[in-house]
Amino acid sequence: MAVGIVRTGAYLPLDVVDNDRIAEWTGTTTNWVRERTGINTRRYANSAELTSDLAYAAVIDLLGPDRENWPRIGGIIVATSTGDQPQPATAAALQHKLGLNGIPAFDLNSVCVGYLFALVVAAGLLERGDERDGVALVVGADIYSRIMNRADRKTVSLFGDGAGATLVGPVPHGYGLHASRLVTDGGLRSLVEVPAGGQLFRMDGRAVRDYVLTTLPKLIAEALGESGFALADMDRIILHQANTRLLETCIRELGMDPTRVPLTAPRYGNTGAASIPITLHSSHLERPLQRGERILLAGVGGGMSAAAAVLTWY
Repeated sequence: MAVGIVRTGAYLPLDVVDNDRIAEWTGTTTNWVRERTGINTRRYANSAELTSDLAYAAVIDLLGPDRENWPRIGGIIVATSTGDQPQPATAAALQHKLGLNGIPAFDLNSVCVGYLFALVVAAGLLERGDERDGVALVVGADIYSRIMNRADRKTVSLFGDGAGATLVGPVPHGYGLHASRLVTDGGLRSLVEVPAGGQLFRMDGRAVRDYVLTTLPKLIAEALGESGFALADMDRIILHQANTRLLETCIRELGMDPTRVPLTAPRYGNTGAASIPITLHSSHLERPLQRGERILLAGVGGGMSAAAAVLTWY
């Protein structure tokens, strides 16, 4: 049974944090933030919003408010590294809010690339079943604003909050997910981390950049090779929105056509595990996805982890 993404949705909080606010917090200038990151604004959740609330809003955007029109949902995976609480899973809270009790719901944490790991897991589970199992909700959601050191201009300037949701289910033969590659290099896990004891997020930006530029091209080449397609065959390339400047470097060094690589980082910053589904949804809203379009999804996250997936839209 072929499995693919069949629908998208997203939610961005209402509070727009511009570079003036970042400059005020960090004692730097708006020019420094804009020139170094290419990010102009990012969104912050309000004090009452939980990660599961963002995820819920993204799912409602995906499915609509009328439950009678929802498909049969067989499971929920939430990719997040900023869950509501250490336990239970944020997916359990999301499941309850959606009124979908009795189906499996669990979290997956591969930091910013968690959505792709969750997508591959969901596809594998569905491929082992049959169409009676229904479809899966695969959601990426993060609230990074609460773990930021607002005095650290190198990190607080990058991150925002948000959620992206996708419906993953059966598609006709020849469509859906063709190939994927997942990798984790745990020896480099200290490059992006929130240490134990309630400490704030920290990152070795230069080392992360080097990892991205050495690991991502290899994974993309492997996934494309398995799929039988070339980079030039991709109609859209959805990259994790780490920051605009790094994305520009990736596009240039990998020889990608910039017109095929939509960017949401300038508006929303790095939204963690939400960035790939948010960017896919945003691209769809700007130019609706057409049956037969070939899509490359790729990114890097803490761990260090990286992933790439190739699919044909149905």
